[in-house]
Order: sequence, then C-alpha cells, then structure tokens
Amino acid sequence: QVHLVESGGGSVQTGGSLRLSCAASGRTSSIYTMAWFRQGPGPAREFVTAITWSSGSAHYINGVLGRFTISRDIAKNTVYLEMNNLKREDTALYYCAADTDGDPIDESDKYDYWGQGTQVTVSS
Repeated sequence: QVHLVESGGGSVQTGGSLRLSCAASGRTSSIYTMAWFRQGPGPAREFVTAITWSSGSAHYINGVLGRFTISRDIAKNTVYLEMNNLKREDTALYYCAADTDGDPIDESDKYDYWGQGTQVTVSS
C-alpha cells in the first residue's frame, strides 16, 4: 500500500503562483510514476503532468507547458507541482496519484493510489 497526502492548495489571483506537495508513505519502493490530475466542474479527472520516479522524466499537457513544473525528491518521497502564471481555468481540485506498473501516464483508471485532493482556486 502507498499512502499519498497532498498539501499546498489555496486561492490566488490570476498570474499568481502556488506549489503543491504530495508526500508518499508505505511501499514507496513500488512507485513507478507519480502524477497530478485535476477535477474541475465536470465529472472527469484531467491529467496534468507526470514524472517517472526513477529517471525524473516529466510529461505535461499542452495547457500547462511552460507554466507548471513537476519534480520529485526521492529522499523525502515527495513530488511537487510548481504552478506559475495561474489562470482561472486552472481552478480545480488537484489530486496526486501513484502508479506501480508503468501503465499509460494519462489514464486515471490506471493509477493505483490517490491522495485526498487539494483545492486550487484562481480568481481575477
């Protein structure tokens, strides 16, 4: 089992910045990929970004490329999401997720463990 706890959400104005953290505990040695998803008003969770735990290779959706940066601290078993130049459309509940099998990174149903979510609200 892997337990994930997010933190760092909040309310900011457009153009502002936030840094989300996701601390993993338990069988962290089984983690292959860590990712951030978000859920706005719609029913589906949207893939935002992911990082391969061992190599640090990162992937982003086009809408956040150049504004968001995912990173990880292996010693702390923590993944971060640095969000800059935030836009109103970034408003969502942000979830951290962990995959242990090397599955496709953008498919939410392939992830094995999820955090409880942290709210990000961007207002003008």
